[in-house]
Amino acid sequence: MPSRALVVDANILVRAVLGKRVREVIETHGGDVSFFVPDSAYAEAEEHLAALVVKHGGDPGKALTLLRSLGRLMELIGSDVYGEFEVEARERLARRDPEDWPILACALALRCPIWTEDTDFFGCGVATWTSDRVRLFLRE
Repeated sequence: MPSRALVVDANILVRAVLGKRVREVIETHGGDVSFFVPDSAYAEAEEHLAALVVKHGGDPGKALTLLRSLGRLMELIGSDVYGEFEVEARERLARRDPEDWPILACALALRCPIWTEDTDFFGCGVATWTSDRVRLFLRE
């Protein structure tokens, strides 16, 4: 198992499909970094991705196929792994967005940082990396 790991937020998955930079990071480091995605975050990405692509006149089928191919470079994590951290995660996110609790709970369960663009995670007690800085973490 790779020694470095990140919990990936749904917004990163969407960016990986819609853009190039995030996808390149995932493809480049997929063999030496564990990218963990809570099952609920993956479902959220699927839902939002389809709507975004349709809104911009794209093909949601192609976008979802790309998301699934990127999903092979990641490990989906079920609530059986992170569920026991739900209360703590909700408390830490209470004044922000408590619905994001699975991402934080997964990071707490796996003891690894979060890759996100969502500022609601800043100050939650877990290291948080944004896409413009994640390469620094991956170089360590």
